[in-house]
Amino acid sequence: HLVWWFLHIAAQPFVSRLVEAQTAVPNDKPLSVDQGSFDLGLEGIQDGGVVTRFPPEPSGYLHIGHAKAALLNEYFARIYNGKLIVRFDDTNPTKERVEFEDSILEDLTLLGIRADAITHTSDYFQQLYDYALLLIRRGLAYVDNTDKETIKYERDFDIASSCRDQTVEENLERFEQMRQATDFGQTCCLRAKISVDCPNKAMCDPVIFRCNLTEHHRTGDLWKIYPTYDFCCPIVDSLEGVTHALRSMEYRDRNPLYEWFFPALDLRPVAIKDFSRMNFVYTLLSKRKLQSLIDQGAVTGWDDPRFPTVRGIRRRGMTIDALRQYVLMQGASQKNMLLEWDKIWALNKKLIDPVAPRHTAVVKQGLVPATIVSAPANPEVRDLPKHKKNPDLGTKRTVFSSLVFIDQADAATFEQNEEITLMDWGNAIVESIERTSEGTVIALSLCLHLEGDVKTTKKKITWLGQAPDLHPVEAMLADYDYLITKKKLEKDDSIEDVLTPVTEFLEPAIVDVNVDSLQQGAIIQLERRGYYIVDKTRAQNDLGLVTLIKIPDGKATNLAIKYKEVPGAKTKKA
Repeated sequence: HLVWWFLHIAAQPFVSRLVEAQTAVPNDKPLSVDQGSFDLGLEGIQDGGVVTRFPPEPSGYLHIGHAKAALLNEYFARIYNGKLIVRFDDTNPTKERVEFEDSILEDLTLLGIRADAITHTSDYFQQLYDYALLLIRRGLAYVDNTDKETIKYERDFDIASSCRDQTVEENLERFEQMRQATDFGQTCCLRAKISVDCPNKAMCDPVIFRCNLTEHHRTGDLWKIYPTYDFCCPIVDSLEGVTHALRSMEYRDRNPLYEWFFPALDLRPVAIKDFSRMNFVYTLLSKRKLQSLIDQGAVTGWDDPRFPTVRGIRRRGMTIDALRQYVLMQGASQKNMLLEWDKIWALNKKLIDPVAPRHTAVVKQGLVPATIVSAPANPEVRDLPKHKKNPDLGTKRTVFSSLVFIDQADAATFEQNEEITLMDWGNAIVESIERTSEGTVIALSLCLHLEGDVKTTKKKITWLGQAPDLHPVEAMLADYDYLITKKKLEKDDSIEDVLTPVTEFLEPAIVDVNVDSLQQGAIIQLERRGYYIVDKTRAQNDLGLVTLIKIPDGKATNLAIKYKEVPGAKTKKA
């Protein structure tokens, strides 16, 4: 609410005037590079009269880039007491599924985005077909049976298609063959007749209708021809009363095409404004490329914690509040930026740290049993706070026993007669260390020294005790790397050449018994290890383990590429 209030104030005209005046005053303090502007220069603003739209294609799951577009469209609709339309651009039945529509609506709800209307481009198929006929009759469109390669070649070299000067009657007859999906009709496409030699190739007679025999998930086999996004978007925007079409700058070259259809079809024009895409380092946002990774088995699905989808980053521990705040911090700037992941994860950490219960884990590999001399003969169970600074989180059961388990990494650093601190218990003296011939610690003997000052010890150690009815729980700690090894993927780069061979790192561990009662999606902090989210409970895991995924904390060292190149290494399937 605080973020929304500041954004509301920032959008007021008098604040804009003050900001302009302030920028004229020298200031040595630079503006935050993460704070974007919301000044898109929207024209014709009327309170209560602004209508925006978010038009996702139901061919995949929402990713973080879509989240920005959705939140900005909602922001401008709400700030001017207007209306937000969520419209599914379902014009390619080959790639679209009901599953994707459902997931998009669920993710928008999680993001706190409330649509005033939910529509589909397929609701307008008949009208779009009629508008295509109108363009043909006006001599502004023609049916072309040239193959794709030739069309591309002719467009690149400013060559007119041999079909460009066909009569209206010929084009109407051919378009009917497209509608009926005859053998000849299936070789054709409908192109807008705009320009042959425009420097902006988006204006060089673009394709606006094409054949597709795949059954549509809403209209079935009623249609065999479907409009392209470039054709249907401006038309449906106008029909639905959209006043301002906000979209990312990747469409900037297509803006003149968007505006061309309004006078050509006598439609009410819609103001179009663009904003920068939200691109992240080592990250793929192309749905086609993400789908290819799924098909290759490099990931488990659209909700894989390595994916930049809303579901993927949520599964890795990103909170919806952090995602919303970060996107709105970026504003509607038109400056293209390649963003690091550290800021958004650091913001997420600030939100989860005060409310994440503290728990304990010990890695199973090399786990060291330690005998505690002078510990209670029978295990004691005490209730300790889950979070010392947040008593509202309640308490957890902690077992104090004469046998405890300690990490090999900690035990290996101990020296004879050294005083250490057992966290939440007190100090202890290392009486004996038993090692293998290779130097691996296999047993310890510690003597409690509870009167010792914990402030004087250098080593604060996590540990786990056990009681007959309270044993540590088996767990799997998961951490992930970037899917690609290159910060920014260039146009000619092949995914196979930059795919990180190993991106999943699993570490068996034991955790305190309290973790067993946590629900899927619960966020905790494992003391001295970092933040984790419960990905699967024991009941949900075939192996009977609790699966915990590590949440990045925004520190650069923790976000660095983990994979170290090994000659001849191949990509490991998920």
